[in-house]
Parts: sequence; structure tokens; C-alpha cells
Amino acid sequence: MNTLLYTHPASLNHLTPEGHPERVDRIKVINKILESPHFADLKRQLAPLGKEEDILRAHTQEHLHHIQSMSPEEGFEYVDPDTVMSPGSLEAALRAVGAATAAVDAVFTGKADNAFCALRPPGHHAESRKPMGFCLFNQVAIAAHYARARYDAERVAVVDFDVHHGNGTQEIFWSDPGLFYGSTHQMPLYPGSGAANETGVGNIFNAPLRAGDGSVQFRDAMRSIILPALDDFAPDLVLISAGFDAHHADPLGSLQLSEEDFAWATLELMGAADAHSQGRVVSVLEGGYDLQGLAASVAIHVQALMRGTDALDHDDDEDDET
Repeated sequence: MNTLLYTHPASLNHLTPEGHPERVDRIKVINKILESPHFADLKRQLAPLGKEEDILRAHTQEHLHHIQSMSPEEGFEYVDPDTVMSPGSLEAALRAVGAATAAVDAVFTGKADNAFCALRPPGHHAESRKPMGFCLFNQVAIAAHYARARYDAERVAVVDFDVHHGNGTQEIFWSDPGLFYGSTHQMPLYPGSGAANETGVGNIFNAPLRAGDGSVQFRDAMRSIILPALDDFAPDLVLISAGFDAHHADPLGSLQLSEEDFAWATLELMGAADAHSQGRVVSVLEGGYDLQGLAASVAIHVQALMRGTDALDHDDDEDDET
């Protein structure tokens, strides 16, 4: 598979106070592991700046102006009790948006089969009018709207396996039957949304998991709820909100997933993209706060993107693990 990696040094300039889980070291460990010989064939691209017109496809003008006005010249500015901006945060967020839209360009024009956007801050908690949960702009929602506007994609899907529910993506997609949101996540947990009865206009599919759930429950939720709904939706593009904080070592959640679960989910979503989307997949980094677990999970996720669905193993021996 022809996989394209989007990065930018601006992600290192989005600073947060000491002890904040969404920290520069997240990108440092990802950069380091993706420099290993296993990824010698991975094509790399610097992320461009996201455009205001694209941000406004998913966010209000007031939201954009609010983020711009909060950008400090020095020190930290708290957007909410959890979400912090430093002087480099605005560019970092714009590069994260630019990576997502450029990745959409790449998969629709044939420059790449799929892409992974390894930038921060994350995005899936940002609502149309409200930054929150470490997130300033919602990259996957912007990318979904961009694909429809630029490439006439009729149906765009986001599948989110972060431990936290992507309330922002759900809110932005809520009333649009051409947009699909499917999420596995721990519940109850921040931000408090994501119940199974939150269905939008029949386009929202939540599969909440309980604290302590592991591989068996995660794969069952994907197989019984998310993947069949995605197949019925038949998307023109599959976007992944790739949060790795459902890893068993992560400090912000209590799910018990392993790196192999993320690889399995990635390959299953690639299979759906092969069936409906000419293989087009764009993955965007969300959470993941245990550095070792994050690095290992990103590595296996990107390896799955590079290997493609030929690596799908339908032997269910691993399904008995927790």
C-alpha cells in the first residue's frame, strides 16, 4: 500500500503546563518510532496550514475568531480548564487541519492509498461552536466536509476508537444523513456523551464499553454495531479518529485494549474502504497518553495501513484474549 505520513514541527510548539497529559512528548515518541527501519518505505509530507474556509465548513465564524483571539503572545491561555494554548498552539492546530485536508486530497487524487496525520492537538471533542477536551478544531469533521465540497463525496464516514467519545464530531454530524459517525468508547467517562440511544438522523452509531472491557468486548462491538452499519452506509471515504488511549496502560481510561486490537480495527476499516471507497482511508491522531503504549500502538496502526487488507487475519484465536 502507498501510505503517506503527515507531520510538522509545529506540533512540538504547542506547549502545555507541566503534568498536562496532552504534551509534546506524545509527538516525540511517535516521530522516533516512525523513524525506525520498519518504516523506511513510508512516504512523508509536511502538513500545510489549514485554510479558514475549510475550518468554517465545520465550525462557526465565532468559534474561529474565539480561537484566534485566545492565542497568547507568551505563557498559557486556558480555553477551558483542560484545554490550553501557548504561542505556538494556533499554528499547530492549523497544521493539524491542513494535514487532514491534504490527506483527503492525496487519497482522492491517487497520490496515496491512505494516510496518517500525526499531529496535535487532537480534535474530536471540538464542537461547531466550542473548543474543549484538549481540542481546538475538529480535524476529522473538517476533512469530512472538505471531501464533500472538493470531491463531491456523497457519503463520508468517521469511525472513532478513542477511549473518550467524540462529542464534537457527533454534534457536527448530528443532522446530516450524508455523514456517518461510529464510536467505541468507555462509558461513563468524559465527556459524558455517547449513549447507544444517541442516533442523530440514523447516522450516529455509538457502542459504549464498560471500564475493564478488553479485546473481546471491543471486537464484538465493532463486529455487531459499527462495521455492519458502516457497510450499510457504503462510504466514499473512511476517516479514522485514531485515539490510542483505550490501551490498557493509558492513565486516562480503563479499557484493556492491546496494540493488536488497534491493528485489527485498522484492517477491518480498510476492508470496508476497499469494498466501498476504492480503499480511501485517512487516519487522524486523537488521544493516547501513555507514551510507550502510544508509540507501540501508532507503530502497529501505521504498519497495518502500509500492509493493507492482504494482512487481514480472520482466525479468531486472539478473540479469546482480554
